[in-house]
Amino acid sequence: MFQPGDEVFYAGAIDRPGSYSELHVVDERIVGHKPRSLDNASAAALPLTSITAWELLFDRLGVEENGGNGQRLLVIGAGGGVGSILVQLASKLTQLTVIGTASRPETQAWVKALGAHHVIDHAESIPLQLEALKLGPVDYVISLTHTDTYLPQLVEVLRPQGKLALIDDPAQLDVMPLKRKSLSLHWELMFTRSLYKTEDMIKQHQLLDRVSQLVDSGVLKTTLGEHYGTINAEHLKRAHAMLESGKARGKIVLEGF
Repeated sequence: MFQPGDEVFYAGAIDRPGSYSELHVVDERIVGHKPRSLDNASAAALPLTSITAWELLFDRLGVEENGGNGQRLLVIGAGGGVGSILVQLASKLTQLTVIGTASRPETQAWVKALGAHHVIDHAESIPLQLEALKLGPVDYVISLTHTDTYLPQLVEVLRPQGKLALIDDPAQLDVMPLKRKSLSLHWELMFTRSLYKTEDMIKQHQLLDRVSQLVDSGVLKTTLGEHYGTINAEHLKRAHAMLESGKARGKIVLEGF
């Protein structure tokens, strides 16, 4: 798959050291060829969120490329790292009507620029905003944050037999409200394939190569939101503080030592 000297990008695996290490050992099946049109920092913003978003949309929810005509997707937390690439994938590679949520004006503008057809505020009533836009029930919901908080509203706006996917870790999640509409629940963890060495683990290599091609052809763009400089204690504290504030837009990248 690779030759010495190839530039690559990857998310790594959570059962191996990484992140702030100078050198990584990575299984080639979860590595892709880096987009030639991007510098290292811009490319580094993409793998983890691209894999997560791709698997959510195409693997967990089962949406087909160029499919979804006449259907609607609601993305909760569309301005974050995963949301920023998910909105692009859904709007560029499917025919879904994409509705993203964001609470701050600058984040709403960001989500709209990434390709969302509509942007609403998740701090306000989601059902009322969808009703005002005459969007009716949605077929799919991808919840990227505070799923337990939004769940009653998500159940209300989902079409009967619709699908709900999530990535966060609610301490408790009452799924009984999903039964009346026969809604299905789909969890996504992009590290599952590498943790369990699944037979289809190489799909992450394939999708990263596809993302790279889409970036180089101008279909997708990096979701780099902030570059905090080199990897050191001060910059790491600053980056983690931003993440914990809930105000991060796109991905935060640190580069070099």
